[in-house]
Amino acid sequence: MSNPTVLNDPISDMLTRIRNAILVRKHQVSVPHSNVKEAIAKQLAKNKFIDSVTIEKATVGKTMNIIINAPESNARITEIRRMSKPGRRYYSSSDAIPTVKRGRGIVIVSTSKGVITGTEAKKLGVGGELICKVY
Repeated sequence: MSNPTVLNDPISDMLTRIRNAILVRKHQVSVPHSNVKEAIAKQLAKNKFIDSVTIEKATVGKTMNIIINAPESNARITEIRRMSKPGRRYYSSSDAIPTVKRGRGIVIVSTSKGVITGTEAKKLGVGGELICKVY
């Protein structure tokens, strides 16, 4: 028997939880905390795809609460898709970072400067692992 809380790809699990919450019109979702997931969620909040991110102490570890949208409004995420996976990592140089929906979406990139968007990575001239695309 495998433990359902142990995952091979926790970032993909977070993105799936956000996607599923949007589909059933939930306004917030809780995910187990990690520094990388927190950085990704903060980039989503900074680019106005989600409302806010809060971190709470749980009985074991920390929990991250993501407020997707206000109860009376619609979600601003149309699609959120993982690009680099544990079985197939997807790296890109700064000049080859893709644009999403002609600039209406973002690509989140893990670089040596931290987890940033694709446009910030192009400005800084750094490449890295393409984590996900959102629009």
